[in-house]
Amino acid sequence: MSKLVIVGTVAFDAIETPFGKTDKILGGAATYIGLAASQFNIEGAIVSVVGGDFPNEYISMLQERGLDVSGIEIVEDGKTFFWSGRYNNDMNTRDTLVTELNVLADFNPKVPEEYKDAQVIMLGNLHPSVQQSVIDQMVIKPKLIILDTMNFWMNNALEELLQVIAKIDVITINDEEARQLTGEYSLVVAAKKIMTMGPKYVVIKKGEHGALLFCDDEVFYAPALPLEVVFDPTGAGDTFAGGLSGYLTKTEDYSYDSLKKAVIYGASLASFCVEKFGTERMLKLTKTEIHQRLQQFKNLTQFDIELT
Repeated sequence: MSKLVIVGTVAFDAIETPFGKTDKILGGAATYIGLAASQFNIEGAIVSVVGGDFPNEYISMLQERGLDVSGIEIVEDGKTFFWSGRYNNDMNTRDTLVTELNVLADFNPKVPEEYKDAQVIMLGNLHPSVQQSVIDQMVIKPKLIILDTMNFWMNNALEELLQVIAKIDVITINDEEARQLTGEYSLVVAAKKIMTMGPKYVVIKKGEHGALLFCDDEVFYAPALPLEVVFDPTGAGDTFAGGLSGYLTKTEDYSYDSLKKAVIYGASLASFCVEKFGTERMLKLTKTEIHQRLQQFKNLTQFDIELT
């Protein structure tokens, strides 16, 4: 069975949207990625760091979903990474209210020994030097390395980011970040430019407007499912990445056709994530619900047309 290494934050979030607000709740990129990937019953390990204030029940919850947590370092006298944000009425833009790096400031990732031969790595949004460190720890070259990043690293660690991008197979970024990274407005041109930097596949996320997958001269579009209510979009992008990486780890098929299916799985799982605050919806998700929503995605785009 293929193994998946997930690198990212395990954290506390405090969120405010037009639908309500929370106190500190479970969050973090690696948390969302792990919960989504665990739906595929794979061998997955989370590499992260938390403080002594992080509840054991959250660690146990991740274990119960089949995730290896031996790579989560616990700094007993430290505090867990904390982020707080407020979403605007359109739910597409948000204001960061508080960012406390805490133990993440000195994070030195340690991949568990039994996962140093993992076939797939999912590098969540962290400093490029942390992402590079994980790649360097692998004893064999992974068959697939997926990277998520953001404009903050483009502004503050571009050279290091480009060095990591040169070593990966798939990059997932949003449309604004793709334009910033390349200086190109057209996403088609931007994707082609990013592919010259190293990745074979470029996934450009467009929020409520779905996602685009680029490979060579091929383009695939995955729509976002129209939802009655978007409650909290905080973990949607990471849940998308978890569905993508989980599916590819499960199938051990890294072809373009397989990537198309992985993008649909990612979009489907992300559509659940936004229905409740934080991880609440992902923790209660059933296989039946997943299958029903995949059928909805299929129905959304399936049609017959007679070409004359």
